[in-house]
Amino acid sequence: MKKTSLILLITILIVFPLSAQKKHAADPAATQITWTGKKLGKEHVGTIGLKEGYLNIDKNAITGGEFLVDMTSIKNTDIEDQKMNGMLIGHLKSDDFFGVEKYPAAKLVLTGSSKFVNGTATVKGTLTIKGATNPVEFTVREAATGGVKTYKALITVDRTQYDVKYGSGKFFTDLGDKAISDEFTLEVTLVAKS
Repeated sequence: MKKTSLILLITILIVFPLSAQKKHAADPAATQITWTGKKLGKEHVGTIGLKEGYLNIDKNAITGGEFLVDMTSIKNTDIEDQKMNGMLIGHLKSDDFFGVEKYPAAKLVLTGSSKFVNGTATVKGTLTIKGATNPVEFTVREAATGGVKTYKALITVDRTQYDVKYGSGKFFTDLGDKAISDEFTLEVTLVAKS
């Protein structure tokens, strides 16, 4: 009798696990990623596309996730002159910055979060750019409208940790007003499918 009960319990746990973890695929077309880079008295803003990704949610917390960002899709939205705009994008795609030909995608892997309280949680994970991987931590705000869930975050990245040293005061002297901030931000609005 005990053996039969144990087998039945194991079968139930395999078929109906205690975890209510749900995997939510990202909607790349609806997801928005805006980047901002700064230098003395100026800043440039643009967008970059999400290739694919997913988010795991369990017991009101993010338990995992993985996202591929299409580095070839980088665009600038603040320079109206097409020639200047093209020059900036060409430079950002070059080896001075993100080496897009060799590294066409960046990857964000989420390893977990605190529980959402009032729609907000602290998320931890790793970010890989140009083959270099470093830990990241940021705040995520969750919202649901009409059955669609969105997750908003502002991620600050120290580009020098990813071998993006061009114009960095950490590595070059006498840059003057040509120095570029070591940090850039990614403002993310992730739209997740149920």
